[in-house]
This record gives sequence, structure tokens and C-alpha cells, in this order.
Amino acid sequence: AVVSTQSTGDVVIDGADECDTSLNLIKGGGGCQLQEKIVAACGKKMVVIADYRKKSKELGDQWKKGIPIEVVPMAYVPVMNKLRSYGLEPVLRMAQNKAGPVVTDNSNFVIDAKFSEPHDWDVLETKLSRTPGIVETGLFVGYASVAYFGMENGSVSELHKPVL
Repeated sequence: AVVSTQSTGDVVIDGADECDTSLNLIKGGGGCQLQEKIVAACGKKMVVIADYRKKSKELGDQWKKGIPIEVVPMAYVPVMNKLRSYGLEPVLRMAQNKAGPVVTDNSNFVIDAKFSEPHDWDVLETKLSRTPGIVETGLFVGYASVAYFGMENGSVSELHKPVL
């Protein structure tokens, strides 16, 4: 998607690190949650394509690394404290091939906020978005319209947004 030249598109097609039965997603495991959310928000419809290992009943069933959260470097300690008050277990993501934390394309840090039980994802997303120092999260609530999963046997499983 070329967001800078076209602000909306009919369909955004992307993967996910995990997708639950309500089409809540965890994305941004690679550290690009801000860009991924900008692109997702520009589409009229979001289609998720993933393999069977990304499909779960509840977020956290498959993806055990937590919700990736991009934070301003000077705020990572107070943000980690706030995340603990939300019932999350924050871990500053450290680089593998260099010393220090992972730095995003936007020069920010990534905190992986682990959780041991399901949350009200909409409420948690609101809390996170209102926390000073958080740039964006990898929690995508209400973005996906449909998900297609390539199953182990070669078939495709579909999951559609519930009609309210």
C-alpha cells in the first residue's frame, strides 16, 4: 500500500501473528506495528491470510510472546510500570545481533506485554492508547472483516466478522 499517495483503499490484505474467533489480532511481532496499523486503518475492509498455527480461540493460545508495544525510549520504564498495573508482564525486547534493545524504524523501543489470561481486548486497547509514551500497539481490535487460514491438510478455513 502506498499510504502517502492514497489515503484509502478498498481492501487491505495482511497476515497476523495470532487471530482469535472474534477476529481480534496480534500483529507487529516483527516490530512494525505502527506502520501495519496505519495501513490497516486505510482500508475499507481488512482480510487476514495466515496458516493454521495463527488461529486460536483466544488471543494468547498460540502466540506466547505477548502484545508488541512501540514506546518512546525515554518513557519505557514508566510505561512498563503502567503495563504491570493493567495485569500485563512487560519485557523490553532486546536485539539479537547487537547490544541493547530493539529499535524500530521510528527510533522507538518495543515492549512485549505478555498476559496469562484473556482480557476485554477493546478495553485494554483503549487503556494502552491512552498511556503516555506508547506510540502504538500490536493489538488490532475491530480491524479484520474476514480471515482465511491455510490448514495443515491443505484446506482453507474461513472466519468472518460476527454480524451484530
